[in-house]
Amino acid sequence: MAMYVVGHKIPDSDSICGAIALAYLKNQIGEEATATRLGEVSPETQFILDKFGFQAPELKMSYAGENVYIVDHTEKTQAPDDIDEATVVGVVDHHKLGDLTTSTPLECWIRPVGCSNTIIKMMYDFYQVDIPKDIAGIMMCAILSDTVIFKSPTCTTADIKCVEALAEIAGIDDFKELGMDMFRVKSAVQGTPVRELVKRDFKDFDMHGKLVGIGQLEVIDLSVFDDIKSDLEADIAKLKEEGGRHTVLLLLTDIMQEGSQMLIASDDEGLIETAYGLKATDKKLWLDGVLSRKKQVVPPLQDAFA
Repeated sequence: MAMYVVGHKIPDSDSICGAIALAYLKNQIGEEATATRLGEVSPETQFILDKFGFQAPELKMSYAGENVYIVDHTEKTQAPDDIDEATVVGVVDHHKLGDLTTSTPLECWIRPVGCSNTIIKMMYDFYQVDIPKDIAGIMMCAILSDTVIFKSPTCTTADIKCVEALAEIAGIDDFKELGMDMFRVKSAVQGTPVRELVKRDFKDFDMHGKLVGIGQLEVIDLSVFDDIKSDLEADIAKLKEEGGRHTVLLLLTDIMQEGSQMLIASDDEGLIETAYGLKATDKKLWLDGVLSRKKQVVPPLQDAFA
């Protein structure tokens, strides 16, 4: 039976590019696979797809009765709504283990690296399948995005080596400049609806029975938010109430200054302060050196909720 390869809701570049790259690999080794997505692509992801000549994968929201290979997460809150009615045949991920469960054995490729596409590169090497030039390009860009051009504390030697190898295959001489082009696209926020910005890179987490949403906007200069920060604060408060969430956090990340301002909407602001050992001012925290949601934001917050 054929499989669908899909990332998480509100897909980022790793999720979209990973689904495309993994579906190609599976087809090359005789396992019929189709890349799909669970939401609209971000401006950065569209830039990457256009750069290397790809169309976005098919938008598919229902997977009941289907075989599904999950990319870039293991969280039910981020999976298709009907994932319990599907058969999960595999997972490739670089996050903490979530709460997805299966009734049958599955293939798992989970590594503590900066990007799922780094692991997919390892899979290509394992199966000895050549990576096409265009697929190498999108995989490289996904790794540069997730590792913030190697600045993120999640970045490993494996990520760097994979980018270097993929850049050679893709024929990209200056991959760091291409990475900066991607972040310039991310930084173009003027004129974008506030809700679209809040949900651009947004994930829900079940933290000990409490639903917590965390969004992140990575830019090269936080001044791009000066005129809209109050609107962002108002919108995360609305999003919290609309979704019945305990907390919604929005990270405004400056990749050049290497830190994040956290905007807070929470039923218990003191719990957020406890998590990071800092006192909030006007529902805001400055987190120096914080670039990674999965490594620097989620773990202390989960500990605080426990």
